Amino acid sequence: MPQIIPTAEPFFFPGKRGKPGCLLTHGFTGAPKEMRWMGERLNREFGLTCLGIRLTGHATHPDDMIRTRYTDWIASIEDGYHLLHDSLSRPQDGKPGPIFLVGLSMGGILSLLMSTRLEVRGVVAISTPYRLPDDPRLRFVKPISRFIHHLPKLAKAESPDAGWFDKEAYRQHVAYPMNPLRSVAELKALMGEMQAALPRVRVPALLVHSHDDRYVVRDSMENIHAALGTPDKTMLWIQGSGHVATEDARRREVFDAAGAFIARVASA
Repeated sequence: MPQIIPTAEPFFFPGKRGKPGCLLTHGFTGAPKEMRWMGERLNREFGLTCLGIRLTGHATHPDDMIRTRYTDWIASIEDGYHLLHDSLSRPQDGKPGPIFLVGLSMGGILSLLMSTRLEVRGVVAISTPYRLPDDPRLRFVKPISRFIHHLPKLAKAESPDAGWFDKEAYRQHVAYPMNPLRSVAELKALMGEMQAALPRVRVPALLVHSHDDRYVVRDSMENIHAALGTPDKTMLWIQGSGHVATEDARRREVFDAAGAFIARVASA
């Protein structure tokens, strides 16, 4: 019996010779499938080589996530980067194309952070939180997690597809149904790493966020934008999409904006 949830496997789409490569990273409790449609479109319409990675502890069982730390998620990015770099560096292809980091939610946090540690040309961060909501309980999340392992994502009265505009897209979505509480503490620590790194981001950055995102603190994109060290930074607001903007109703707008951004930066 496979350990990875069916349809949630990592993916790789080879692109055209000399074109950029994209490392696509999913979100907290999510799976590579969140980025698969984006990878397919960037590959098909823009000729990009796209690698969608699986972060450690994801797309298997929630208890696997509890045992991981944010440094394991960073290592997943490094592994994916080197695999992608090697795929773009085949001798017969001549000079390899540049690499872009593209991430959703926590994947955006990791992409922004790792753009300061890896040789990349640009970064696209989608639905990316700057901080966690103001909740005094979060100060004690680590000790509480010793006794309470998981918390529900939604209130009991809410439908599982609450916050989604494309209900059909939700039905194929893969993610853990609960939030591993110990992992929330790791997410908080990772956000601190990102916040400290934002002034050191020197590569062009595209930030995308939906006005209808119910899960991320509303001023997150503005705070990230203000802290970025790069002068080439763009904010794109969309509407009619939930938090998982790479799968919800306005996904094509997100894909095309990212593709146009990568094409512009790569040709500069």
